Amino acid sequence: MVNFRNRIAWVTGASSGIGKEIALALAREQAHLILSAKSPEELEVVASECRKYTSFCHEVPFDLSDPEEVERIAKSVVNTYGHIYLLINNGGISQRSLAVETPVEIDRKIMEVDYFSHVIITKTVIPGMIEAGVGYIAATSSISGKFGFMYRSAYAAAKHAIQGFFETLRVELKPHNISVTIAYPGRIRTNISLHALDKEGNEYGKMDPGQSNGLAPQKCAKRYIRAVKRRKPEILIGKSELLMVHIKRLLPSLFYKMVSRVNPV
Repeated sequence: MVNFRNRIAWVTGASSGIGKEIALALAREQAHLILSAKSPEELEVVASECRKYTSFCHEVPFDLSDPEEVERIAKSVVNTYGHIYLLINNGGISQRSLAVETPVEIDRKIMEVDYFSHVIITKTVIPGMIEAGVGYIAATSSISGKFGFMYRSAYAAAKHAIQGFFETLRVELKPHNISVTIAYPGRIRTNISLHALDKEGNEYGKMDPGQSNGLAPQKCAKRYIRAVKRRKPEILIGKSELLMVHIKRLLPSLFYKMVSRVNPV
């Protein structure tokens, strides 16, 4: 199984939650880290922890909702660091609002952050991977990328788009020895619901009960990285909520009855 020691790994959404734990796990392998998130201050805290294990840890903060900035930063990272051996597309934002009450501007913002930013970054690093003859790409989707769920219409749409794009990319890049893994976390104990957007575009500010009782992000990161190393096409990560994915596939009628009864917040 591959080791990322002395390999350049770029992690977005690295300031908290799953991204933070992935960054720390890679640091313990002494990977050469590039860490990105919106908040420079929060990113610096994570980078300081990572530097306990690896001397190569650079912070590149930027806003995933700004496509021009995303493209500029992606090109800058590639020009500065060259071949990105491992790319973890993890940055994202969730939603807590009914579709009918949500302005299209919020839908667009969520799509920019959760989908288009990943596409821009990935397309920028691919040529270097092809030239080097090797690469690892991962994208964080969600079980909302497997089925729709109340109060998450734009979020679910973005995560379904992640599945379509990266599944296609996996087939296209296989001849170049580049693997693509999609991670589908369920309820992970992070602050994602706190920062989710409501119908006004403000932070939701509440912790979902299911989220607070979810899988520890450290365990999520461990399973995530193991799947990437094993070049797995996809991995579901979570607890009992993952059963809903299998129920939808095997017993769709039962699934739709069940999902309408689940408390979504």
